[in-house]
Amino acid sequence: MFDVRSFDNYFMATINRFEDLEIWQLAFNQTKDFDLLVETTPLAKDYELRNQMNSSSGSVMDCIAEGFERSGNSEFKNMLVVAKGSNGEFRSQLYRCLNRKHILQQNFDELYLKNDMLGRKIMTFIQYLQKTEYKGQRYKKEESPNQPQTSNLKPQTR
Repeated sequence: MFDVRSFDNYFMATINRFEDLEIWQLAFNQTKDFDLLVETTPLAKDYELRNQMNSSSGSVMDCIAEGFERSGNSEFKNMLVVAKGSNGEFRSQLYRCLNRKHILQQNFDELYLKNDMLGRKIMTFIQYLQKTEYKGQRYKKEESPNQPQTSNLKPQTR
């Protein structure tokens, strides 16, 4: 796990699109893992569970993307909370897959570990957003071409 204080400069300097976020990439990979399950296991014929898992896995990546695109950290944080909930829902559904013998214990263990790691990384990102003073792109002041760039960071006081 990384220190959120050092993450502040990394995030603000390099992340311009939600596709660049590691948590979105992991969520996307989770949907690909789910698609593979549908193609290779009896889950394909358990329509209700399959549809629920499709919705929850897709919701994780979609909520991360939507929160990022709203350009405000408060909104982003709220959407990450929803994404984390959907991630937990998917993990719960993995148990149902195992119980119904759609997947083997080895498959379950692998998917569980990936899902758990994603949930922890989402939580770390939420904690980062709670601690940062940066409010997000939508709160930046309009800048004229003749004025130096400014940020929306509050002045530090001691």
